[in-house]
Amino acid sequence: MEIASKGQLRLAFLRWAVVTVPFILLLGFASGRLFPSGDENLWYQALVKPAETPPGWIFPVAWTTLYVLLGLALAMIVNARGSRLRRPALILFAVQMVANLAWSPLFFGYHQVSMALVLIILIFALALATTFVFARIRKGAAWLMVPYLAWLSFAGILNYKIDRLNPNAETLVPASSAPQMNI
Repeated sequence: MEIASKGQLRLAFLRWAVVTVPFILLLGFASGRLFPSGDENLWYQALVKPAETPPGWIFPVAWTTLYVLLGLALAMIVNARGSRLRRPALILFAVQMVANLAWSPLFFGYHQVSMALVLIILIFALALATTFVFARIRKGAAWLMVPYLAWLSFAGILNYKIDRLNPNAETLVPASSAPQMNI
């Protein structure tokens, strides 16, 4: 039985990262483009937003950074072939990622602010569970999840405050102009 050198392990991780990082970025970009979001969305512009809402340019920068970190964390776990927790970790990651990708269409496309809040709480719980399982496999992968958890907390607070400030948010724009796909 041969044991891989550190260089071989690093190279295997990089091979996975070259796949996982662009894949996660592509998924995030696709989800965000299903419906106009942020400043491109007339409905969102009409909402009353809390004072701590960052400028619009922050969101794509933050999400791009977070998706890169998620892709790197995923590469670490995919590369951990000997771990018995690898499969459950990958399934948990996939489930939280699907929930993550559903948030933007739910919020920006269907204007379901309250349901988006419930979803972001679920995403946070799934991401936290993923982080704990990742930590049992590769501590570095878990640490790469921490900024994501922090951002989800901040986004959840914003979502909550937008929900409170806009009790009838789903009626701000007539339904006929709401779902506009933007690819």
